[in-house]
Amino acid sequence: MTGTRIVVVGAGIVGCLVARELAARDPHAAIAVLDRDAIGSGASRRSAGLHLPRGATERLRAMTRYSQDYYDALRQERPTLPIHPTAVTVVSATADDRTVGETYLSGAEPVRADRTDLPAVGVPPDVRVWRVSGGHHTAVHELTCALARDLRSRVDFREGVAVTAVQPRGGGVLLRLSTGDTLTADRVVLAPGPWTADPALAPFVAPSGARVKKVVALHVEQCPADTDPAVVFQDDDAFLLPLPERGHWLYSFARTEWDVDPGTVARGLSPEDVDEARAGLRRWAPELLKYGVSGRVFCDAYSPAREPVVDVVDDGGRVVFAGAANGCGYRLAPAIAREAADLLLGVVA
Repeated sequence: MTGTRIVVVGAGIVGCLVARELAARDPHAAIAVLDRDAIGSGASRRSAGLHLPRGATERLRAMTRYSQDYYDALRQERPTLPIHPTAVTVVSATADDRTVGETYLSGAEPVRADRTDLPAVGVPPDVRVWRVSGGHHTAVHELTCALARDLRSRVDFREGVAVTAVQPRGGGVLLRLSTGDTLTADRVVLAPGPWTADPALAPFVAPSGARVKKVVALHVEQCPADTDPAVVFQDDDAFLLPLPERGHWLYSFARTEWDVDPGTVARGLSPEDVDEARAGLRRWAPELLKYGVSGRVFCDAYSPAREPVVDVVDDGGRVVFAGAANGCGYRLAPAIAREAADLLLGVVA
């Protein structure tokens, strides 16, 4: 594959790690990364960046384990990167030791804990609590930009350049750009985040069945201590994340509004967003409810199987789609990048 021309469409955390993986595997490849906006400006900019060592399926557990090892190695190699080890506490009114143990990876070692370990949160008295090892959180936008900075001497980044057409032809792929220019590549990776319905990309992405769902998090305006743990509400697929570096907590929950447009959804919290967020917070941490007065809103692509989609999407094997990460783009990005590189370079994982 020496001298292969590769274009990655999308410069979020997934796209940048795909470029990093390809550059490491093929030092002679000519790699370009295109983004309609700035690097890390979409879902990566709004991401909570919480890594939890868990997975609902065998594939997700394997991807989580690989990604956790990847980030651990990256943090050891580059201690200045914004990857922060984070204590994790799991809270549930219904789960037992077996259920929680099966959810988390071996090595995460859920251990029963006392609810008095959570004085800052004030969870209800009728819940069970476990401590879990192996969590961390990241400022995903900062990390993405740092990784892109390291790659710029090796990779051609083009920001503010949208792809208007993807046309496989002959032995390659022609990409038409919003600037009026064209690029010809031997291989293309589509890592569009929530822009799966973009007219240029939809013909390749639509067969995956990916849909775009709103993602909302409430900012709880109380300053956490450096030692406060992330609190995972097992029954609701929600969590409270302490962000001492920002001076507030973040309450992430499963918002249920589908088929939203990423071009318009980030206009601010709606009354429905706030009502749904406060309903969950009222159940789990009512003492924090009065501090939940702001937040962040965007969206992400979700697959029918709730696992990332990494697949060849053209007849010639030249275009790979890597996405529909179901709100776990940061957590699974290294494993998604590995799978995309395996397909692109013809390696059987």
